[in-house]
Amino acid sequence: MGLTIGRKPAIAYLYLMETNSGHIWHTTTLHPKNMVSQCCLTLIKRLVEENEGIVERIKPGELVIRFNPARHNREFYIDLLAANGFEPVMSHDRLLVEKIRLAVIELVHKAGHVNSLIRNSDYLVERLGMSYAYLSALFSKYEHITLEKYIILHKIEKVKELLEYDEITLSEIAVRLGYSSVQYLSSQFRQVTGIAVSEYRKGGYSRTPLELIGKTEPVTDGNKGNKGQAD
Repeated sequence: MGLTIGRKPAIAYLYLMETNSGHIWHTTTLHPKNMVSQCCLTLIKRLVEENEGIVERIKPGELVIRFNPARHNREFYIDLLAANGFEPVMSHDRLLVEKIRLAVIELVHKAGHVNSLIRNSDYLVERLGMSYAYLSALFSKYEHITLEKYIILHKIEKVKELLEYDEITLSEIAVRLGYSSVQYLSSQFRQVTGIAVSEYRKGGYSRTPLELIGKTEPVTDGNKGNKGQAD
């Protein structure tokens, strides 16, 4: 015989614990946009838990929650997250575009030296299991920016971060991010930001939050001194 609590089997006890006024708690999977950092995941978890939900699993692009249908429904949590900047991904294509965005962020910002070991296109193909041509066309259709440009913007943002840390040389940054030379990195940095690397090193320039890259204008000379706006 299984474990018992009093006269009730443990499984029945757990069933009663998940029942409120005759309602068994429901489990649902959501796919919010912009789950790009640990801060975003922490905020989403807090929002759900502050509104009587339980987070079963959370990772970039996917959220599994449990809730009491006597108190709230699935749409309540969709609206709650949307009101805080985490709109739902509504279609298969949109979901794939969000996976592309998350894969780029993972490659550039979280995968260490992977950029220096594998081409961006090869990484995305391996990660998502589809041809780069298809991924690129789909991304451009929904994001109104090419996938190549989106990757470049993230790489430049990572360059800014590493410049501010001032722990490795520009040559080491170039190698880490897969640039063929310091000159190529410097040229692309100026093209995107409008300023030289040496000028950026002086400080006072803002950075772009990861979830806004590709959706706002890159930081240029005219954005100097607005550091608080992007933090």
